Amino acid sequence: MDSATQTFHQRTVSIKLWPPTQSTRILLVERMTKNLITPSIFSRKYGLLSKEEAEEDAKQIENIAFAAGDQHFEKEPYGDGSSAVQIYAKESSRLMLEVLKRGPKVKEDGEVMQYEKATASRESFFDISGGRRSFIDAEEALELLKPLKEHEKSYTKICFSNRSFGMDAARVAEPILLSIKDQLKEVDLSDFIAGRSEEEALKVMNIFSSALEGCVLRYLNLSDNAMGEKGVNAFGSLLRSQNNLEELYLMNDGISEEAARAVSKFIPSTEKLRVLHFHNNMTGDEGAIAISEMVRRSPLLEDFRCSSTRVGSEGGIALAEALGTCTHLKKLDLRDNMFGVESGIALSKSLSAFGDLTEVYLSYLNLEDEGAEALASSLKETAPSLEVLEMAGNDITAGSAAALATCIAAKQFLTKLNLAENDLKDEGTILISQAISEGHGQLTEVDLSTNSIRRVGARVLAQAVVNKPGFKLLNINSNFISDEGIDEVKEIFKNSPDVLGPLDENDPEGEDLDEESDDEGADDKDDLESKLKGLDIKQGE
Repeated sequence: MDSATQTFHQRTVSIKLWPPTQSTRILLVERMTKNLITPSIFSRKYGLLSKEEAEEDAKQIENIAFAAGDQHFEKEPYGDGSSAVQIYAKESSRLMLEVLKRGPKVKEDGEVMQYEKATASRESFFDISGGRRSFIDAEEALELLKPLKEHEKSYTKICFSNRSFGMDAARVAEPILLSIKDQLKEVDLSDFIAGRSEEEALKVMNIFSSALEGCVLRYLNLSDNAMGEKGVNAFGSLLRSQNNLEELYLMNDGISEEAARAVSKFIPSTEKLRVLHFHNNMTGDEGAIAISEMVRRSPLLEDFRCSSTRVGSEGGIALAEALGTCTHLKKLDLRDNMFGVESGIALSKSLSAFGDLTEVYLSYLNLEDEGAEALASSLKETAPSLEVLEMAGNDITAGSAAALATCIAAKQFLTKLNLAENDLKDEGTILISQAISEGHGQLTEVDLSTNSIRRVGARVLAQAVVNKPGFKLLNINSNFISDEGIDEVKEIFKNSPDVLGPLDENDPEGEDLDEESDDEGADDKDDLESKLKGLDIKQGE
């Protein structure tokens, strides 16, 4: 056996698909419960379930679906379990849809249905963000805010986004806000000073901050205001008075390291915080260290976004270590930073705490093979209900593909996989293809564009996803697929051509500049294909 063949056999992946672990079953119940209590087109028509009723229904659905999957597995005891997983997932989805269409049960005592309660909730929301973005003067502010004055006791949520307030308009809003602040629970002031001079914008922020100081908010959105440190200080009185925040959004705010320190210092308590978003700021390492202190004080955090914030290795390590205390984390987005390998390894040590994780975005972090392998190995052992995995643009080569494939094979609820802009080539692509070929009945999107993939890798990947129910998009653009290979892939998708993404940037003459030209056998497609025939993902322990 030659060295290349030995390498492929060493990377054979082993995983047992059925039965699902108890933690996986519990997490599925939690996911279904969340879906059942989330407002949707069905809840508007049939009514919204209470949390208690949703939990009861979700448990019943899971038990029925598990029994169906287990019954199927008993008929095929020597199978790999993937078909049982598909039945488990499909039956859960089917039964959940039936419950959504059924709506809440009406109790004998005539209790008001949840739909009516949801309607009342919508009526408590005052929103002027619709329509074109515009500057508003005092006269327009009076007209826009009139409902707040006339029905002041009915509103608990306000959104002033997409309207630019000057000083005159802010003075009109001030007494109205003072009159309703004790009942407010959610405030959205995103993008509400656009186009104003710094001097005027800071004064407007001060007016709103003073008017809202002391209100007990669960949700605060100050995004898209280019605040910087001065803006954060202008909102100081409002921020200092918040002890019950559950959601805080400070995206695209010019948050520098000084501003990040101010935010961390001003907010007295983040013990109830579930959502924290700092996307697209100038935070840097020192700012990330300040944010990490907030994260460390937020044990209930479920959704953390710190993408595109210019964070390097030192800040990345600080964030990674702080996140280790957030055992309820469900969504993690750290994309587009300069973490590097060490931060990736640090984050891998914290991942074991994230049993509830459903979405993880780790693209463009300079992870390289070492960081990617560490994260994949750690992620394999946790997050059984992971739905989204993104690790694009990390200089990942075929050398890390085995670790990634093992991790991916274990994530049977995966809906989206993005490994674009790496260097997996055919060898790595085929390992990933094998990982998703069995089970993964909920997979809808795979992106392996810009990975130096050639004819064999493209064909094997296409075959792995083409028959998946509900699959929507395969992106293999910007690779090195031959014209014959393109024809083969199109033939595979002849019954669903819309699922195959564009191939207009594919380069059939492309060459891997980092390979030595004397290794002529490496490009022999037939030889590669023959070596791959023995490659498969073995099921079972």
